Amino acid sequence: MVKLNKIYTRTGDAGTAGLVDGSRVSKSSARMSAIGEVDEANAAVGLAISAIDDEALKRRLLTIQNDLFDLGADVATPGEIDGALRIVAPQVERLEQEIDAMNADLPPLTSFILPSGSAGVAALHLARAVVRRAERAAVALNESEPLNPQLLAYLNRLSDHLFVAARHVAASEDGDVLWHPGATRT
Repeated sequence: MVKLNKIYTRTGDAGTAGLVDGSRVSKSSARMSAIGEVDEANAAVGLAISAIDDEALKRRLLTIQNDLFDLGADVATPGEIDGALRIVAPQVERLEQEIDAMNADLPPLTSFILPSGSAGVAALHLARAVVRRAERAAVALNESEPLNPQLLAYLNRLSDHLFVAARHVAASEDGDVLWHPGATRT
């Protein structure tokens, strides 16, 4: 269990941050960039939760926020450490099941979708875009320091999940806002 009595420690004042294994890295490192992007993705999911009314989806997104804390701990744990908190295949599989369930009743796509609509739909699309950025940061880190493959799969699947969630919410409202190629050229 995590217990924080003091919020500031001053240990990062020189521009370094501590990792789970006790090592310290520059706050500008690829690892810290990935951790920060995952944190921002988690905050974007929280914003989306506040903007939607679908209680079942809110519960799923809260589970995802918990997973993103697990994922951040995974990124913050370099190398092989016994008992380290890692993203596991069942977490990725749960996302896939949720995607399939939400997608089952949606009409097929006939156009690209604009990241627009109600506040909830737009917030889900924004969260999707932020997760994609977190995924790019994790992939960049993985190129120099191998990460857990399930972590990378989770981020990839999560952006799909948020896209389908946005469509799911839009379907209960005014529908998807479609892209009309070249519509403003005339």
